[in-house]
Amino acid sequence: MNAFGSQAMSSPLARVLMRRPGKSLLEADASEWHYGPTFDGEKAIAQYATFAALVEKSGAVIQWMEDAGDGLADSMFTHDPSLMTDQGAIILRMGKRLRVPEGKMHEDAYKDAGIPILGRIKAPGTVEGGDCVWVDSKTLAIGRGVRSNQAGIEQMQEILKPLGVTVLCFDLPLWQGEEACLHLMSVISPLADDLALVHAPLLPAAFYMLLKERGIRMIVAPAEEFAASNGLNLNVLPTSPKHVIMVDGFPLTKAAMEAEGCVVETFEADALCIACEGGPTCLTRPVLRAA
Repeated sequence: MNAFGSQAMSSPLARVLMRRPGKSLLEADASEWHYGPTFDGEKAIAQYATFAALVEKSGAVIQWMEDAGDGLADSMFTHDPSLMTDQGAIILRMGKRLRVPEGKMHEDAYKDAGIPILGRIKAPGTVEGGDCVWVDSKTLAIGRGVRSNQAGIEQMQEILKPLGVTVLCFDLPLWQGEEACLHLMSVISPLADDLALVHAPLLPAAFYMLLKERGIRMIVAPAEEFAASNGLNLNVLPTSPKHVIMVDGFPLTKAAMEAEGCVVETFEADALCIACEGGPTCLTRPVLRAA
């Protein structure tokens, strides 16, 4: 099996980069990291273990990074500091100041695994993985907002041009402000090549039209659960087409996906995902998705 390669969002997950939370999360200043009132470090670590077991149950191999107490509490959200392509990894530059050192962590992990580095986003550019959505293997959509800027998107276009990949940019609303952060993946979770879960009111209109033109059907997530979860009901991880992992507690969203033939597994995550503002997708960086 190849060690890497992923220019898709829902193909079978074969290998994934994850970082087990530990001392850095236990010692995190909740106000500094913008964690909510349900944050509990020990409980969050236990909930993470349950999530990791679901990922392993899917058949995916986890490439682990460990928390040795470097103070990078958000680094368990491995989706954001890098992006994988069929030719190697792109090391991103985080828009959140506290997370900038995480790019080096990912680069070291890829080098240890023998995975080539295709490119790096450099200052003043910023791009976060949560703003990147593969519409298909040759089309990458990036949300331009508080975490991914024009300079970073232009660098991404240059890096991906030799691969024949078109990078499209879509403007995001400010929503609840700079600290809260709205990624493009805050409003869309692909479930299969032709199916996605969306929060329509915050979806960029031009992106919505592109999805329609590409024949991608959209399940509109219940607005009341999006509001209650601060968008985390929408953050679901496909381990294969129409087989997903989501945060427990949002039955209407779960039922909407099941009505379209999805198999949905859940885990409790009030102290982890809800409190720390990152869902199952955020907790994983796909390294290899099988064709």
